[in-house]
Amino acid sequence: MLSQQELEKSPLFQDISYEDYRSLLTCFQAVQKSFRSDDLIYDFSSPKNDAVGIVERGCAALIRIDEEGVATVMEELGPGGVFGRTLAFAGSSGDSLEVVCQEPCDVLFIDYPHILKRCEHACNRHSVLVQNMLRLMSDKAQALSQRVDVLSRRSIREKLLCYFRQLSEQAGGNTFTLPFSLSTLADYIATDRSAMMRELKRLREEGIVRSDGRQFTLL
Repeated sequence: MLSQQELEKSPLFQDISYEDYRSLLTCFQAVQKSFRSDDLIYDFSSPKNDAVGIVERGCAALIRIDEEGVATVMEELGPGGVFGRTLAFAGSSGDSLEVVCQEPCDVLFIDYPHILKRCEHACNRHSVLVQNMLRLMSDKAQALSQRVDVLSRRSIREKLLCYFRQLSEQAGGNTFTLPFSLSTLADYIATDRSAMMRELKRLREEGIVRSDGRQFTLL
């Protein structure tokens, strides 16, 4: 169960009081599970998985595995991160999607039908939760659109600059912080890490970007 401070950071339970949150968990028959590093948390291909997962503590990653067995990190999920079949977009028929624990995690699972079915008491907290779910789905769609924009660029340089411009706009200035490591950045733009690092070096040498760890500035 989330603490009151953790609840305030959860996008799924936004504008829901702690008392209402506890009532919802009982109403939805929510289940909390703990995972160790590298544990499989969620397999999108399993017909038994019809739940929404909320990362309460720890860190996990949404990973796509293609037909050749190449794994690509699609999204990193920290506290408040939400995942589920209703919030994902399928790739080709040969691909698989998994959520894998990166560091010890506590995850809350709520069956999706419990969220959508009409509440017997027509309570306001249920309506708020459904609204939050719809907003999350919209946010996921927007994030997918932004990533398609990045991946549609032809060169590594164009992909990097496109993504950096997106982060700059989100930060409201030329300086921003990468939301993940450089290794994950290479996965995000679907390119070889060594080739990406060489291109980043050129961008620095040409005075186009400046970086300090995960903090970057577009010059």
